[in-house]
Amino acid sequence: MPDAAEIREIVSRIVDGLMPDDAASPTSTAGDNPVIAIGSDHGGYPLKERLGFRLKEAGYQVIDCGTDSTDSVDYPDFAHKVARKVADGEAAYGLVVDGAGLGSAMTANKVPGIRAALCYDISTARNSREHNHANVLTLGAGLIGDGLAWQITQEWLATPWGPGRHAARIEKMMEIEQRYLRDEK
Repeated sequence: MPDAAEIREIVSRIVDGLMPDDAASPTSTAGDNPVIAIGSDHGGYPLKERLGFRLKEAGYQVIDCGTDSTDSVDYPDFAHKVARKVADGEAAYGLVVDGAGLGSAMTANKVPGIRAALCYDISTARNSREHNHANVLTLGAGLIGDGLAWQITQEWLATPWGPGRHAARIEKMMEIEQRYLRDEK
């Protein structure tokens, strides 16, 4: 299995059209492509569509949770749909795009088992995966451009969870969540 740096290089070459068609995608080396649930509100719709296309080109399976246009909608509906797909195991990762990314992160984090992170640069993408074991990425379409959004997404997906010293902190985080869970979904 390629390491994070090799995955970033392969994904970059796929996106740039430099890799031959018969070469393996970065996600096909293990025999199955990770499933990514994506969603957005109306403000994030155009960016969600572009990221979804690029993810498919990179070999990921994409579940589109909506929205399907720039008509006004409420971001919590779509952030919740994406988070449920991840929490229920239908998707390995989630990606939600709204105007600032904040509301979607807050909404997704209400779903038990979700660790959604708003990332706005490469460092926050890497940190959220390595240190915080994030399983949902949120982006603010009104705050970052398409190129940076794709770079953040690539880095986020390519960065592995680095348990070690971080594992106890994530365990504490999840224990806090368990204290406040109710029986309803």
